[in-house]
Amino acid sequence: MNKNFSLWMLDYGIVLILFLLIGIFSFASSNFFSLSTLTTILRQVSIIGIISVGAAYVILTAGIDLSVGSIACISSLTAALLLKAGWSIPVTIIVTLILATIYGIFSGCLVVFFKMSPLIATLGVMTSLRGAGYLITDGLPVFGFGKGLSAFGRGYFLGIPDPVILMVVIFALGIFILSCTPIGRYVYGVGGNEEASRLSGVSIGGVKIFCYAFCAMLSGIAGLVLLSRTNSGQPAAGVGFEMDAITAVVLGGISLMGGQGKLPLVIIGVLIMGVLSTGMLMCNINDYVQQVVKGLVLIAAVAFSYVSTRLRDKIITKPND
Repeated sequence: MNKNFSLWMLDYGIVLILFLLIGIFSFASSNFFSLSTLTTILRQVSIIGIISVGAAYVILTAGIDLSVGSIACISSLTAALLLKAGWSIPVTIIVTLILATIYGIFSGCLVVFFKMSPLIATLGVMTSLRGAGYLITDGLPVFGFGKGLSAFGRGYFLGIPDPVILMVVIFALGIFILSCTPIGRYVYGVGGNEEASRLSGVSIGGVKIFCYAFCAMLSGIAGLVLLSRTNSGQPAAGVGFEMDAITAVVLGGISLMGGQGKLPLVIIGVLIMGVLSTGMLMCNINDYVQQVVKGLVLIAAVAFSYVSTRLRDKIITKPND
């Protein structure tokens, strides 16, 4: 098999999987293949899509962030409490995102300065923030503020839901940073060969802290979008967001070993998660079965990430047929 074709399949075979899923669910449900369903899928995946951009940055440095769902939750609760206290929407957004960024900086410092495993560091932050959310709300939803923010979550621009436009803008920003700025090259360098990057004068700690902070800030934005859609802060919100985001990122070809992958393909991973969830729902598949399927998809995505890395190395070193 031709080397270029093999590499193309490793990179873009995920697109074929997306079309295959669309075909299967279109056949299984007559209402699936429609403009309204597409709009629904895009609106639903917008939150995970925003988080996935930040998660991709962390994974590119060979890290992991399990706190994204809790940060989205605590951010939505923070904004809800501030709005209920009479704060203006702009000030509420700024304060909420500053706090979210601080959570990310804290995670990054645990990894960089205390040499903690990213898994353990972000698991601790995840658990702490989740507990704090229940503590400050007594486990009750926060509501009773104006509907100014909800205009965004339920609004449209030129027929496209506002959260979808925001997701596209954030993806574009994430792609620009990775492709056109020095920090983007440093992110790939740190994930690909940390020692070589250090010898080249790159601040390894600074790059990692930036990635965790950026990821947390985007999770905070996702929390604000969630609040705008529901118009209430839920202390149980965001559960499972981290798994969906990691699955989407790995499906999009970002290697868990770090340093490899293309952010544009993460969009396909996000869409696959949305098509899978919506398709199973429209086919009346049991919720428990849906959880099993999503778990298996995550296992398959992670397994393929490791296998594809090894296959890529073999294909590159193999002469063309």
